[in-house]
Amino acid sequence: MDTGTVKVWDPFVRVFHWTLVVGFAVAFLTEDDLLTLHAWAGYLVLGLVGLRVVWGLIGTRFARFSNFLSRPSTVIRYLLDVTAFRARRYLGHNPAGGAMIVVLLVLLVLTGLSGFGVYGAEESAGPLAEFMRGAPGYVGDALEELHEFLANLTLLCVLLHVLGVVLASLQHHENLARSMFTGLKRREEG
Repeated sequence: MDTGTVKVWDPFVRVFHWTLVVGFAVAFLTEDDLLTLHAWAGYLVLGLVGLRVVWGLIGTRFARFSNFLSRPSTVIRYLLDVTAFRARRYLGHNPAGGAMIVVLLVLLVLTGLSGFGVYGAEESAGPLAEFMRGAPGYVGDALEELHEFLANLTLLCVLLHVLGVVLASLQHHENLARSMFTGLKRREEG
């Protein structure tokens, strides 16, 4: 590591991030076609989210929620600064990135839990199978619609996240995607 860079993203955050990308992509792309793979990918995603929440409470400086959660007014002000190309550079997550992490974690949990419901109602499998046994067909249908809606909303947020990464990378002349592989960012803030 040279003196012009600083370690920002610890190995857990980096492995979590890219494993989550793969897990969500597999779950999203398999749907009903490969139900067992779809379910296991969903379990993986939920397990990863659980670990990330714990790491957000006890992890390294830039991984902790206390480091990057901002008030809604701060997030809005930051987004306005982005549109005016005067957004401040952050060593860790910027206010919009921090907010998006929370949104994505919540959406992933809701998507996974609704998937548990669908799996239990329609396949009599998974952790909610006993609870969902004997539920009327419309319950499974409604849960499936909710699950698909949440998965699509999550994908939309992922695309907005990627757009935000691209915009921040361009505005601050740094490759944020590369830093999620290496863990390193430029030292200076500003």
